[in-house]
Amino acid sequence: MCGIIGYIGGRSSTPILLEGLQQLEYRGYDSAGIAVLSPGGLIGIRKSVGKLHNLVSMVESDPVDGTLGIGHTRWATHGEPSKVNAHPQVDCRGDLVVIHNGIVENYLELKRRLVANGHVFASQTDTEVLPHLIEEELLCGVDLAEATRRALTKIAGSHAVVVLSRHEPERIITARIGNAGGVVVGYGEGEMFIASDLPAILKHTRSMAFLENREMAAIERNGVTYYSLDGTRTQKSPQAVPYDPISAAKGGYRHYMLKEIMEQPRSVTDAIRGRVSFEPPSVLLEDLPFSETELRDLRKVTIVACGTSWHAGLVGKYMIEQLAHLPVEVDYASEFRYRHALIDESTLLVSITQSGETVDTLAAMELAKERHVKQITICNVIGSQATRLADGVIYLRAGPEIGVASTKAFTSQVVVLYLLGIYLGQARGTIAQSDLGNLVDDLAHLPDLIGTLLSKDNHYEALADQLYTAHDCLYLGRGINYPIALEGALKLKEISYIHAEGYPAGEMKHGPIALIDRDLPIIAIAPRDGVYDKMVSNIEQVKSRHGTVIALATEGDSNLDAKADHVIHIPQTTSSLLTPVLTIIPLQLLAYHMAIRRGCDVDQPRNLAKSVTVE
Repeated sequence: MCGIIGYIGGRSSTPILLEGLQQLEYRGYDSAGIAVLSPGGLIGIRKSVGKLHNLVSMVESDPVDGTLGIGHTRWATHGEPSKVNAHPQVDCRGDLVVIHNGIVENYLELKRRLVANGHVFASQTDTEVLPHLIEEELLCGVDLAEATRRALTKIAGSHAVVVLSRHEPERIITARIGNAGGVVVGYGEGEMFIASDLPAILKHTRSMAFLENREMAAIERNGVTYYSLDGTRTQKSPQAVPYDPISAAKGGYRHYMLKEIMEQPRSVTDAIRGRVSFEPPSVLLEDLPFSETELRDLRKVTIVACGTSWHAGLVGKYMIEQLAHLPVEVDYASEFRYRHALIDESTLLVSITQSGETVDTLAAMELAKERHVKQITICNVIGSQATRLADGVIYLRAGPEIGVASTKAFTSQVVVLYLLGIYLGQARGTIAQSDLGNLVDDLAHLPDLIGTLLSKDNHYEALADQLYTAHDCLYLGRGINYPIALEGALKLKEISYIHAEGYPAGEMKHGPIALIDRDLPIIAIAPRDGVYDKMVSNIEQVKSRHGTVIALATEGDSNLDAKADHVIHIPQTTSSLLTPVLTIIPLQLLAYHMAIRRGCDVDQPRNLAKSVTVE
């Protein structure tokens, strides 16, 4: 959730740190700070509460400069958002500073011992125990790397840590423990970089290495030495990351979220490219290591995910069950390891995570690994922890998603799950060859259909002008579009702060019908599919109670024009399994325009972060 940036080289570090933090703002934060080692050997620290421009203003009025520095955006876990609680945190003498993502689960025990030994604490953060622990180890006569290693063996939880000391001005120490978030080491010419996520350093390098769990690095301007947390030196080579930093910019759009919504024809195309053969029809997923025999022997698929990715998993359940004839369970990753999950070697675990760093999803994957369960991950970030834990990976190829509320990653997830369903069906012999041709042909048309929906943005904006004052909204869907009701409601509540609820339409009479009146907009997802007549009945029940109905209907469906107050037309697709990719697009844009009309910050909604890396 928090953002990390570090630099050592021959350039002024301050602008690199501030620019890197700007690229990480999408992760969510409540305070920010930098620490820079000056040529005179002193550490200059600047910290502020609130948005990053407050820190920038502070640095402009009170400059700090040097060729080695670290920076951090903090999301409070212990201690309120304040200047003293912001990172970096320092030791008693002010000789070393630490920035940190994660939660030190045993910090109270450590703090009591440190205070008893004479250490004085200035903040309410759990992070502050780290510089004090390192300070104690340095008094034993070891160097900074060894002192950091020893200190990290004493803390509980998952962490990403960066340490800078004025007594060792030629290097920065960084480490990763567990699943608290990524640590990326960037290689330059006579300079090195550290970041929690790729956008922070993409402008400067595409040559990067990713720290594994319980791995640390001592970074100097001309190279890096890697260690495991037991002190053993390890080898690691950088890899080329094929992201263009320009793609992380807004590209002329008002917000990242709008840019990412509009990018969906391309991101869906990228998800399909190279994975589909249209003649003869087939799906190719080369990064999955399982034989056809292993896939035929599967008895169950378990999907684990959080938030928007969980909704994608619900759509995937319909796809995989229909195409591969396998029962599918969809679990919240945050709940999965707290029940007696019935998974074994005949189960395929599918984790879905945009960032590859979501702590709950990683914990579920670790549990599956302990039980020798076959697992794949559907992920967007190359080299992330999820991709290293899984047996196989299907990358989304959606490119950097900066907006906190996921849009293009969701549609790419749904498309990838569709591909996975076909792939499993092929291996298991559950899809006839004639049907296979139709299934893959529908994919070829999908990007164009998405583009058609995006071209109607003015219609969604006009509708938002009529709805943005609502206090509540109800989203209804059936079958494979029930998860879209959930996702549409989530998008609205995330960015507009309007209370919204997604519900299976067949359950409307079991409670939600009591809420319906003239002031409650109801968004009904009603394409022409196998449950169309049931959805029409639900709409009629809403109208009889004077509710305002916004219907998503298939193009040419004049029947709903007479029954709903507003109709959004969805292009026809042959496969009903791909309908969710189309029905979500208007709901994303409707939520976006309602939020804008209400004056909300759609890219950085309050209380939210892009990647949840602590429990």
